[in-house]
Amino acid sequence: MGTLQMTYGAVLSAIAAILLIRFAAREKDLPAVLRCAASALVMPVAWNSILKITGTTSDFSHDLPFRPFPISWQDTGTGVFTLAGAALLLGLTLPNSNPRRVATLAAWTALAALLIDIYTY
Repeated sequence: MGTLQMTYGAVLSAIAAILLIRFAAREKDLPAVLRCAASALVMPVAWNSILKITGTTSDFSHDLPFRPFPISWQDTGTGVFTLAGAALLLGLTLPNSNPRRVATLAAWTALAALLIDIYTY
């Protein structure tokens, strides 16, 4: 996966995270929405960079042969990395927030990155 393709996917993930966080999670706090977008931008790039540097991208990129949901281990890694990054960022920067809110926002962020990864690149 090339740098341009990773950047394209990360930008789409950030846009999808903004839309899901704002409309599906009904989050009105702009700094929280932007933190989720930042996680959806950075974490997929981090995961895909690790795969690229180690030369294991092709090992993780075999899609499940199920057309409606062709997920691969690479896609799963994107979701897991994004979930971890969003939870960490939100947990550290929203210290007085309800843990359920942090977990919910992190989950929506990870879902955005996962779906973009599965269906766009």
